[in-house]
Amino acid sequence: MKLHHLISSLVLAFALVSATHAAGDFETRKQDAIKAIQGKRSAGKDAFYAELEVQGRTLLKDFPDKEDGYEMLFAVAQNAEPAKQSALFKEIDTDKTPERVKQALAGIRAQLDALGKPLPIKFAALDGRPVDLTAMKGKVVLVDFWATWCGPCVAELPNVKAAYDKLHDKGFEIVGISFDSEKEKLESFVKDKAMTWPQFFDGKGWQNEIGQKYGINSIPAMWLVDKKGNLVDMQARDGLTAKIEKLLAE
Repeated sequence: MKLHHLISSLVLAFALVSATHAAGDFETRKQDAIKAIQGKRSAGKDAFYAELEVQGRTLLKDFPDKEDGYEMLFAVAQNAEPAKQSALFKEIDTDKTPERVKQALAGIRAQLDALGKPLPIKFAALDGRPVDLTAMKGKVVLVDFWATWCGPCVAELPNVKAAYDKLHDKGFEIVGISFDSEKEKLESFVKDKAMTWPQFFDGKGWQNEIGQKYGINSIPAMWLVDKKGNLVDMQARDGLTAKIEKLLAE
């Protein structure tokens, strides 16, 4: 074998071994990170997201070409206060950021741009009712992004219904934005659960037109619109009833 052929073969073999080792190392580190994060679930929300941030930042530093670190920090940002949220989004928006993450960041920017403004959401509901959010001034409106197949969404339903039953007569309304793809299943579910508020449905699942417009990539997502018609809260899930009551009192 000629010398340059031997060298080329050795270089190729080394590259293949290195790539295999790197891939294996990443998977090991990723699984270790997931275990560490899951281990904090019982310690409460703050501890969980703190560990998620630590592990996400470590993966991002060591494996900037992998999506996982970006996605972990993205999840932290979505549940952070505005100042920290902005800093985290800036941190993960680099020239190495995977395209899928960049698209999610674009969606978040659309959300932030919508905050404090009217939501031009208008559609014919699942049951045929016309819905125009901009025409609902004087009401406090929950915009509930959800799906029948979403376990956490279904788990939140008793809280949502309790708030509706208690405060509907005082001026509280709900507009559901369903990420379902099966119309009959959705119709059966809302009837069985006595969900009397209107539902948006286009059968596109995660490609839901309203969800796409506002960058919704995880559900349940609960937004509150105040009596002036402006979006004022994109993290309405925690303490929902108290938040509604406060807005109704304004």
